[in-house]
Amino acid sequence: MSTERPHSVSVAGVIIDGAGRALLIQRRDNGHWEPPGGVLEPGETIPDALAREVLEETGIKIAQPATLTGVYKNMTRLIVSLVFRCQAIEGQATTGAETKALRWATRDEVANLADEAYAVRVLDAMNAVTPPAVRAHDGVRLI
Repeated sequence: MSTERPHSVSVAGVIIDGAGRALLIQRRDNGHWEPPGGVLEPGETIPDALAREVLEETGIKIAQPATLTGVYKNMTRLIVSLVFRCQAIEGQATTGAETKALRWATRDEVANLADEAYAVRVLDAMNAVTPPAVRAHDGVRLI
């Protein structure tokens, strides 16, 4: 077993509006355009982390369950990202402590705004049709 640093797990939510556009945020820390999301906190389930991150970064509450549309690994930073297509149920898109700007983007705009590693996540979510199961467990039993 390796003694290198451990992997971390993050979630991101891709909210699609009635016109088929995806909500992107521009991060305050690096100016990059991405779907809202972040790293899971200890003791937090995947759906709870997704809901928290999307709400913190956009002001929008999402419906549960969300649809898992892709799993991505950043080989450099050792981050495994779970990306979900989400449905907005409440709230208005607003900037906040971590969000410099927000934008509803078409597929072409996503590809132009975001780095390839993040654009593909959004495009996969925009194109996905089949939802897999997303569950939490204690090592033996479902929670």
